Formats: sequence, C-alpha cells, structure tokens
Amino acid sequence: MSAPSLKGDGTPEDVWWAPGGLDTIPARDPAAVCPPGRVVVVAPHPDDEVLGVGGTLAAWAPVEVLVVAVTDGEGSHPDSPTLAPATLADRRAEERRAALEVLGIGASVHRLGLPDGGVAADDVAAGLGAVLRHGDTVLVPVDGDGHPDHDATADGGARAARRAGVACWRYPVWLWHWAGPGTVSFDGARRLVLPASARRAKADAIGCFTTQIAPLSDDPRDATILSAPVLARFRREAEIVWGPR
Repeated sequence: MSAPSLKGDGTPEDVWWAPGGLDTIPARDPAAVCPPGRVVVVAPHPDDEVLGVGGTLAAWAPVEVLVVAVTDGEGSHPDSPTLAPATLADRRAEERRAALEVLGIGASVHRLGLPDGGVAADDVAAGLGAVLRHGDTVLVPVDGDGHPDHDATADGGARAARRAGVACWRYPVWLWHWAGPGTVSFDGARRLVLPASARRAKADAIGCFTTQIAPLSDDPRDATILSAPVLARFRREAEIVWGPR
C-alpha cells in the first residue's frame, strides 16, 4: 500500500464537518477528561504537540506536561538555501519554547534527538520508556497518521506506554490532510470542545512557528509548510482524541 500524499491543500475542512463527519463524535468538556497525573505528549516534530492537542493542553492547565521531542525538525526544508539544518533546528526549538509559553502550560521538553525523516519505532520506545513513570498519561500520534515519522512515533510510543502500564491516548495531525470521514473510524474518539480562551491560546501558539507558517525566503525551496487550508483544520473549535488505551 502506497503512503498517503501529504502534498497540496488536502481534505477541505467543510468535508470533515459534512454529515457523518466530526459532528458524529461525542462532544466532551476537556476539563471532564483531564488526567489526574502528568501528561506526556510525544511529538515527532516541533509544532505537532500544538497542532494536535495544544488547545486541550491549554484547557488542562495547570496539569504537569512533559513534551518528548522525538526530532528537532531540521528536515522541514531539506534544500533550503537560507537556513542550514542545525540553524533550522535551533529556530524550531525556540518556536516551540515560545508556543508552550503562550499556551500557559509551563511544559518541560525532553529531546530524543532522532533524525528528522528517519525515526525508528524502537528508538522512540526506548527513549520514551526511560522517562515514563507511574500515573502518566501518554499522548502519541494516531495510528496511520500518514507521515513516516508520525507512524513510527505512534508505534514506539504506544509500545512504551504498554510496557510502563500507563494510559495512551492518540491525536491526529496529518490524518486530517489525506483522509476523509468515510475512511476513518471514530470508535473511541472524543470531540473535546475547547473554551474560547484555549482556542485563542492555541491560535497564538501556532503563530509562533514562523518557519512553518511562512516562507523562509522567496526561493521555492523555502516554501511555506503549513498553508492556510492546512491551518484551518487546526483552528476548529474542537480537538479530536482517541483513548485511553
């Protein structure tokens, strides 16, 4: 089976809200499902934790949050004439720091330092397993999110959670781009309706990722990664999660 395409504008947001779409998922108040212990968000790249569950994390504040940064995101513009990979990684780390601050969650970050574009599930499982503790709730990408790094993170992260005996929830990022309501099972999904303050915080946090939401330069190799149609799917009034499992 070929990998899904992550190019172009992807599935329009109105398609996701068509009959049989996201409105069929049970709506919940994020506060009603807030875990009692530490929340460990496993993010394949800088910004995935914000795009996927940033609003929920803001609504859960002041819960303790650890972001496990699988890669440093140095591969988002592999042919850039403007930023070398190491410089881009530094920029993205600063963007993440600013975004987490905007969310108001005071999260700490643990870097695994795996190669962007070359994540192995075994390495994720080992790195995450070393920092998990009793009572944690782990958030990893959904199965089949569509990006190889995300899928490896989903596999390795879930394995580490099982070994540690902690709850594991799933969040989508690229699934919204290539899939559609008829191709996704909503069994076990929850539609977490964000309070206005959390929606504003998430929008402001997304705005911190300037290397992703704007071009690095006028050169085509520095093109924007997250276009307006892509971002529209992360500015909705709710976030979808599957779990716990």
